[in-house]
Amino acid sequence: MSGLTLRHAAADDRDAVLDLLEALFDPPGRRPSDYTRARAALGFEWAVTTPEAEILLAIDARALIGLCTVYLDFPSLRFGWRCWIEDLVVRPAHRSQGVGRLLLEAAADWGKQRGASHLELDSAATRQDAHRFYVAAGLTQASLQFARAID
Repeated sequence: MSGLTLRHAAADDRDAVLDLLEALFDPPGRRPSDYTRARAALGFEWAVTTPEAEILLAIDARALIGLCTVYLDFPSLRFGWRCWIEDLVVRPAHRSQGVGRLLLEAAADWGKQRGASHLELDSAATRQDAHRFYVAAGLTQASLQFARAID
C-alpha cells in the first residue's frame, strides 16, 4: 500500500491509539462492562515501555489507520513462547486494502525475533468478517476459548 508506514507506538501516540481502539466496540463488537479509558491508558503505558509488548501502528498520510497490540506470552511447557495478538483494528474506510495483513505479518515478525514458536489470538464469535480475514491471512481455528470474570 503506497504511503503506508508501520512503526512502533511512542508515548505521544496514546490518545490516537485509545481513540482508534473505540472502533473495536462498534457492532459486532461490544464495550467490556468494566472498560475505562484510564485503564486502557495504563495498558498503553505498559505496552510501550516493556520489551514483552508492542503496539504496532499503521500510519497513512500522517493519520493512524490501524493498530495491533502484540505480547510475548508465557513459555508453555508444550509449545514454548508464543506471540499473542490482543487487539487488531483498522479504520473501516481502510479495510480490505492490506493494512490488517501488514499488521498481522509485522506482529508475527516481532514474535519470531523474540523466540516465539507461534502466533495466537482470539476473536469474538460475532466477528464473522474478522474470522474470514484471519483464515484468508493463513490462520486456522485451533481451539475454542472459554472465559469468565474473576470475582
